[in-house]
Order: sequence, then C-alpha cells, then structure tokens
Amino acid sequence: MPKENAGVTKHGSSLWKDARHRMAQNKFAIASLGVIVLMILCCFVFAWFCKDPNKVNLVNKFATPSGDHWFGTDALGRDLFARILYGGQVSILVGLIATAVSVAIGIVYGAVSGFAGGRIDAVMMRVVDTLLAIPFLVLVIVLQATLSTFSGDATNWIVENWGWNKELTGRLTNVVPLFFALGLFGWLTLSRIVRAQVLSIKEREFVEAAVALGYSKARILFRHVVPNVLGPTIVYSTLTVPGFIMYEAILSFLGLGVESPNSSWGVLIKEGANFLETEVQLLLLPGLFFSLTLFSLNFLGDGLRDALDVKASKD
Repeated sequence: MPKENAGVTKHGSSLWKDARHRMAQNKFAIASLGVIVLMILCCFVFAWFCKDPNKVNLVNKFATPSGDHWFGTDALGRDLFARILYGGQVSILVGLIATAVSVAIGIVYGAVSGFAGGRIDAVMMRVVDTLLAIPFLVLVIVLQATLSTFSGDATNWIVENWGWNKELTGRLTNVVPLFFALGLFGWLTLSRIVRAQVLSIKEREFVEAAVALGYSKARILFRHVVPNVLGPTIVYSTLTVPGFIMYEAILSFLGLGVESPNSSWGVLIKEGANFLETEVQLLLLPGLFFSLTLFSLNFLGDGLRDALDVKASKD
C-alpha cells in the first residue's frame, strides 16, 4: 500500500520554538508578562506626567483621593500616586540592575570553575561555600556601608568634571551602592547552577569536536558552552528579580536602603506603617503595587521554567 505521507518533508522544531509555543499556552505567565510591561510603562513613562513627588504641602496632608490627587496625599501633603510611581522606578531598577550584575558574575565564575575542573574548581567552590555561610543581608549591609562612604566624593567629582546637576547626581550616587551591594553577592547560587550545567555540557561531542579543531579554551567556553546554559540562567534571573526587590524593601523598611529624597516601595511601606490605624491607604496602595509586581515576576519565572524544560520538549 502506498504511504499517504510519502514525499512529505517534516521540519524539526528547535527548543526555543517549542518554548515559545508552550509559553504562549500558559495564560498565567502571559498575563503576568502583561502586568510587568504595564507596571514598567506606568513607572518609567507615565510618571513623567505626574506631579512632583517631593513637593510638600502641609495644608493638604492626608487628603482624600480626588481629581488632583488620584490616591490622595501623605503626611507631608505629597501626591501619593506620583510617589508610588517614582518609588517603583527605584525598586524595579534595583531588581533589574542587581540581577544583571549577579548574572554576569555568576555565569563567568561558574562557567570557569566547571570548565577548569580539578583544583581550580575545588578552590573556587570553597570560596562560594564560605560566602554562602555568611548571612546574605549582613554582607549586603557591610558592602553598602563601605560603598556609601565614597558616594559623597563621587558626587562632587562627577559634578566638577562632568557638569551634572548636583541634586540629581546626589540622588543617583545614593542609590547606586545599593544596586551593586545586592548584585555583588547575589551571584553565589547562580554560579553553582552554571557550574553543574557546564560539568555536564563539556563532556558532549560538540565540545570534543571543538577541541579537535584546535579552538582555544576561552573560545570553546564562551562560544560553545556558555550559550547552552542560558536557558536555566534566564529562568533563575526572572526568579531573582523579585527577590532583590524584596531585599531592597526590607533594607528600606529598616532604614538601611534608599535614602531621602529618593523613595521606593519599601520606603513607602515603611512610612505607611506609621499611620496604619488612621490612614490605611498609605500602606495598602504601595503594598498592592509591590505585591502585584512580585507575584507577576514569580508567575513569569515559573512559566519560563516550564517552557524551557527539556524533558517537556521531548513529549
């Protein structure tokens, strides 16, 4: 009997194409992605059209929501809606920049450790184990305090040599130490994940073929091995961003994070907690934005994890 499908060529499907297809079927992940995009647009685009978040008006403190102040005002008469959006800029940037720093360090450190193997691998992993034994927040607080001592000198140097606005530069240099303090110690877990992946990948045939062709170790590592660990890295990154945002909120709540006149969701939650019994909206509204962003990032990370699951791609 003639075969019905004779002469028909079936094209294979790549892992990334399968991942996009599975991701599109995950309604929670797609909805979470939409919420994250909307939150970024509100905080970084719509915020420019809002009122000055630092404008004090004691006559109008604790005002109820109105056409002029959509969410009302705080204890100093500042527009709460504008402060939430501008605070979201700092919180989201902390999550994104700290994650970028930690991912960059974690990929390089873990890949070099796993690819080198032997004593080098053992020494590098013992360093990671030692740092993991120290509480994360303690390391962050110490490093932030160290970096903050140089922020004043950095502000003056930038203003004198580059001619930047002193107030704007001061706000920036007050926040930057927090970005790097979180990122410089957030790579430890990722480095172990990348190392485990590299240990498996470096034994495969395409790596042996690259060695036979005479490619350098650096080229093999960063051109052939590292691209194959990007899947787990992307998943880990989406789950790390909300963690860093939460750490920033904790530090700001304790008075160790973002400094005035900057604000963040953590700062706003701290301020709102002082008026919980009388002005609950000061705590509820920034807490709602904060929680919605964290939930959306976690749902997106779970969706990416399921979409990039190699076992699922074979089913």
